[in-house]
Amino acid sequence: MVETMSRSNYSHAMMSALRLRFLDSETLPLPVYRDFVDMLFGMRFPILGLGTVFVGICLLISRALDSKLLLLLAVLGIFITLLRLVTIRAYHRASPVLRIKDLRRWESRYAIGNFASAVLLALLNVIILQEHNPLLHLITISLVFSFGAGIVARTSVRPLVCLTGLLTATVPTVIALLLHATKAKVFLLHQELFLIEAFIVAAITGLSIQTMIHLYRSAVQHHTARYEMAKLARTDALTGLSNRLLLRELFQERAATAVRARNIIALHYLDLDGFKAINDQYGHPTGDALLEQVARRLEGMVRIDDVVARLGGDEFIVLQTGISDDSEAELLARRIIREISKPYCVEDISMTISVSVGIATAPKQGVELERLLTCADAALYRAKKGGKARAMFCVESDAADAKLPASAA
Repeated sequence: MVETMSRSNYSHAMMSALRLRFLDSETLPLPVYRDFVDMLFGMRFPILGLGTVFVGICLLISRALDSKLLLLLAVLGIFITLLRLVTIRAYHRASPVLRIKDLRRWESRYAIGNFASAVLLALLNVIILQEHNPLLHLITISLVFSFGAGIVARTSVRPLVCLTGLLTATVPTVIALLLHATKAKVFLLHQELFLIEAFIVAAITGLSIQTMIHLYRSAVQHHTARYEMAKLARTDALTGLSNRLLLRELFQERAATAVRARNIIALHYLDLDGFKAINDQYGHPTGDALLEQVARRLEGMVRIDDVVARLGGDEFIVLQTGISDDSEAELLARRIIREISKPYCVEDISMTISVSVGIATAPKQGVELERLLTCADAALYRAKKGGKARAMFCVESDAADAKLPASAA
């Protein structure tokens, strides 16, 4: 009966846990996955606490039983605990970890340490459960429960890591309890009590897996919703491009990098020529569809470190980073004009627009986003006034017209 119920508990929990594989790092948004890995490496004190208790119990019992094997487990416990703490420190020194393959590598390192701790705990129980000493059994079984509760609470955000550690610690313990129940009776109800204890450990393991599944799903929903909210606050609802808020954040990052590398950042301020006429003639839905196509073309023209943003209406920003000369900015501006001026098809209607571009560069015109926007906007005004479909660089007269102080650069 114990075996049947335990098997049923494991089977149901395992099937549910394995289904989570399809919700793992391959499908999680990268910021959510990064948050989950960060949580794993925020466990310094629980790992230190568990390691200290484990080593203390091994030393205490090894002295009572004169067991060199338990003394060896204590030494291994010290080594693995220190190694896990060093790994956590190394992760924080490497943070922020941005690439998903690097995050997976760090997660694997944590999983190995977690698995090693679970193996030591299982070995401790297998050794102690060979002795006829219920008080020692109580201590080591309690340690298993503490370990299981801890990893479910702390590592459920990475279900495979949690499941591996939990089963590694509990399955050998259940087997050792069942084997101990087959030994000669030492006291009344010896066999029955050990069978019940095996069932309790197995049942709680199954319930822990179900709790892990619940916590994981709740964490995914919560963190994904938070990520989506943050994304909505920083992206343009129509095109999915960066909005002014995200543009400001990304500009600060790019500007700091450019200053260190002594590179140039070019801010291209774009305004579509002829868009208002299309919007008036065909209506806002058609105009919105056209803006989406413009956004996709702009994204296809820039490099991975460049930024495309929409300020509103038919105004776009392209932040070109890591260039060494103004000529590179001019080449991109000409390409933008050429590509944006190609015909569009919206609902089987062919239409054509063009684009005018004003360019400001940092650090020449300063390293403040608002200053560069104002400079580029002034250059854009000259470009449109001069005949549209043109690109103009910001000059000192633009800064004067915009009532900006002279650049410190």
